Amino acid sequence: MAFSFARAIATVGGLTLLSRVAGFARDILNAALLGAGPVSDAFFVALKLPNLFRRLFGEGAFSVAFVPLFNAEMQANGRDAAHAFAEKCLAVLLLALTVLTAVMMVAMPWVIFVLAPGFADDPARYGLAVALTLITFPYLLLISLVTLYGGVLNSLNSFGPFAAAPIAFNLVQIAGMGLAWWIGGDVARILAVSVVLSGVVQLVWLARAAAKRGFSLRLRRPSVADPRVRRLFVLMGPAALGGGIMQVNVLVDLVLASLLPAGAVTYLYYADRLNQLPLGVIGIAVGTALLPVLSRAVEAQDHATVRHYLSRGLEFALLFGLPAGVALMVAAQPIVAVLFERGAFGPDDTAAVAATLMAYAAGIPAYVLVKVLSTAWFARQDTLGPVKVAALVAVVNGVLGWALIGPLAHVGIALATCVTAYLNVGLLAVGLHRRGQLTVDDRLRRRAPRLGVAAVAMGVLLLGGEILLAPALGGHDAVRFLALGALVGGGGLAYFALAHVTGGAPLGEIRAFLRRRRD
Repeated sequence: MAFSFARAIATVGGLTLLSRVAGFARDILNAALLGAGPVSDAFFVALKLPNLFRRLFGEGAFSVAFVPLFNAEMQANGRDAAHAFAEKCLAVLLLALTVLTAVMMVAMPWVIFVLAPGFADDPARYGLAVALTLITFPYLLLISLVTLYGGVLNSLNSFGPFAAAPIAFNLVQIAGMGLAWWIGGDVARILAVSVVLSGVVQLVWLARAAAKRGFSLRLRRPSVADPRVRRLFVLMGPAALGGGIMQVNVLVDLVLASLLPAGAVTYLYYADRLNQLPLGVIGIAVGTALLPVLSRAVEAQDHATVRHYLSRGLEFALLFGLPAGVALMVAAQPIVAVLFERGAFGPDDTAAVAATLMAYAAGIPAYVLVKVLSTAWFARQDTLGPVKVAALVAVVNGVLGWALIGPLAHVGIALATCVTAYLNVGLLAVGLHRRGQLTVDDRLRRRAPRLGVAAVAMGVLLLGGEILLAPALGGHDAVRFLALGALVGGGGLAYFALAHVTGGAPLGEIRAFLRRRRD
């Protein structure tokens, strides 16, 4: 089957970028309508809980466990056997998630107390968080089924439908805010209902896309008698931590932030939203495209292909992750001000979010590399190694975050997440190296430091551009957005020009690489 790794990354990354743009439009409206206070804190806790599971399942546990098993079944026994395997997984997953959702909803007051213990001192904020999360939590069941269909489609090298699905989440949320503004209703509760409606829309979209490719999944009677199904759920537990370590750290951040004054949860939310842009567009895109091809190469014991694709995955991660981290650190204040500072969101909120973003952004290269290195483990159906790393990193993140919230408040929480992301990279890399599974080619060794030089030089140019554009960045909305676009666009052009000059990423080679049917 003809396959282009670069095109797969471009498809997933491009659609994820579109989704994130829609997400920023949603966040701009959120900031204007809810501001940064008790109501926004409660809503973002209610949103974060099902979204935590979305990231763990959609970008972690289920995909990394299901895709290698599905591909192995397809190669060993053919399309019909893989189809039957997917249907069995659907039945068991639906039953398990229905039970989990019911239990969590009954226990929601205690769940919120564990996730946001600081809310207990504010009964109104605590009660609202419980009520909103009861509305949003069924999204977990819906998005997990979406993930199953997405794993099937990705294994068939059809990456577009699953990558496009999150766009529906943002569009439904935006429609909900428009409705709340029009009828003058309770914005937070309308948005909570919109979360669940977006899950329904995504599930219908993915199910139809899979049916068009001959994978219309019927609902079977649940059974774990099939050893492949049991293997799937055995792998999912460790993968939830191994593949979702950043999300585990975000959960720790939420617990710590709830202990701070009102607004801290909201500051971390908006900073993380901006921080998630490069992770989604780069890290998830590379990891999503890498897992099917790497698992097939591992299954075929084609070590040269494994080395090639792992090297290219790391190269893509550095090519885009390094400049993204530098840019968000240097231009954090104008980015936050232009995107969010209006309505109930004031200058003090901008300063708080910008400082938090700078701390998060310093770890972007590490966050992206974690996605690639984790995929190298998961392609071999090995989730135990990453879960050991996950446990250690989560503990260090919690201890460091607790130590830093005293002097640095919410910024200390973000800084702890950044530091432990690099620890995560080091531990995953050392583990692969000791097993002889981290072999990269000379091209990556030669180009990685040159990409670093280009990213630092771009940061210097961005700082100068920010000074020159300061009057426009403080003007009216239309002028501010144009100035920010010029700053970001100019920085991007400068980076790729510098990467070309230094030899980190020759532009002609990239164009040829993107045109090839198989790289």
